[in-house]
Amino acid sequence: MSNRNSDLPHRPAEKQAVHSRADEVSNLLKAVQDLIIPFISAADEDATAKETGHGLSTSGGGPRTALVEHHKPPKLAKLMNLELPETGMAQAGFLKQVEQIFQYSVNTWDRGFMNKLYASTDAPGLAAELILATLNTNVHVYEVSPALTLIEKHTAHALAKLFGLTGPHAGGISVQGGTMANTTSIVIARNTLYPDTKEHGNASQNRKLVLFTSAHGHYSIEKAAQMLGFGSSSVWSVPVDPKTGSMDPSALSSSIDKAMREGYTPFYLNATAGTTVLGSYDPITPLAKICKEHKIWLHVDAAWGGPAIFSPTHKSKLRGSNLASSITIDPHKMMGVPITCSFLLGANMRQFHASNTIPASYLFHSSGPTSGEEIYDLADFTLQCGRKGDSLKLYLSWIYHGTSGLAAQIETAFSTTAHLASLVSEHSDLKLVSENPPPCCQVCFFYAKNGELKDEEENGRVTKEIVQGLVTRGFMIDYASVDERGPFMRVVVSRGTGREAVEGLVEAVSELGDKSWKSSGK
Repeated sequence: MSNRNSDLPHRPAEKQAVHSRADEVSNLLKAVQDLIIPFISAADEDATAKETGHGLSTSGGGPRTALVEHHKPPKLAKLMNLELPETGMAQAGFLKQVEQIFQYSVNTWDRGFMNKLYASTDAPGLAAELILATLNTNVHVYEVSPALTLIEKHTAHALAKLFGLTGPHAGGISVQGGTMANTTSIVIARNTLYPDTKEHGNASQNRKLVLFTSAHGHYSIEKAAQMLGFGSSSVWSVPVDPKTGSMDPSALSSSIDKAMREGYTPFYLNATAGTTVLGSYDPITPLAKICKEHKIWLHVDAAWGGPAIFSPTHKSKLRGSNLASSITIDPHKMMGVPITCSFLLGANMRQFHASNTIPASYLFHSSGPTSGEEIYDLADFTLQCGRKGDSLKLYLSWIYHGTSGLAAQIETAFSTTAHLASLVSEHSDLKLVSENPPPCCQVCFFYAKNGELKDEEENGRVTKEIVQGLVTRGFMIDYASVDERGPFMRVVVSRGTGREAVEGLVEAVSELGDKSWKSSGK
């Protein structure tokens, strides 16, 4: 085989420039790595201290812990002194800023980070991000991203198959987060069920289109309704079972009947697999039956709870997902793949293409599915043009850990969650809000001295004081509210949290709660 560069003229200056670029990258990456590794190591060193309820502190109980150095925004702005220079500061200035970023950022590698529906990534995650940055390509058309295009199609198809979407045209696409996945699903549902709306809009033929979602569903459905011109009032909230937090199928039927009597056209149901607060799973099978009867598009928002599909123990929570027309899943949440990595899966990708394709001959050159040709220009399936190759992050994680390894991580997260719920339920001063064991990987509870809950205002005060106090102990959790009892603590468990960390958390909550209770004179 001939050398592909043998006919090129000799250009020593250009050759030297190429070498200089490689050297520059090498030097900078080595220097940044020297900052990254201690950042991760600090979280590992803090792990053994978590079981006491007190993380490592470098300033005698002050604002700095291994998890975060916490300051209010005005003070942090002064400390960081963010200024953009007229003259570049090269590697030295760059590294100084990186040091500062690490100093004042939350260390999600720390086991005390139990705040949102995500945590740290891992070694293959970091490497995948580096690879994507190196390639720096746009996964909109196959021509410029051949390898990443095939990886996305293959990975999405494998995910769809796990959920039971096994038809000849099943698959999926990566999108920029769960909100975009849900938004895109609404567009596909509308344009598939009522094709004239693609050209003439939501009110075509005087329809009044309405959507349904759980009262505990994600706010992205209302946000999507606003963005897409339906208006948030077109989203009808379906009551949930007060005990489980799951959507009530009979209430959905009643809502659909009411909508039709009032002249509305129901076209879309968002069922949730893992709500953001209680982690509830809506009963997909009976909901699917109702949707089929009324010719309503069934979408399952499994952004948070979807990875349970990998778990032999917990995949039954997603029973009926094979009946959905579309499914959202965010591997960047429970699975620890780097943010963002989200997928919208579909039973029929031809519907995705027909709903989203727009003639753009300067970009898309395929003939389309009507010719029988497979579509490899992925942006033609989405609302996006510019697309990062996020699917690579899940693909490489899957390669690194294997299906069994991913399953083990999910099993571990659920097991640790159940352990925390048991600790809470057995504690005389804590009152569990979640089921025991919880349906997903978060545990919700109040601090209630001797099991006695106070009024909404007092419960909220105690909860917020505990949450704030935990930061100085090296723990970060959140709080929420679903009823008149007021805000309660919401702890999100990740695959790397560990039993010792949640045991330490309970100790810290108990101490801080007692202090808050006494300070109120109760």
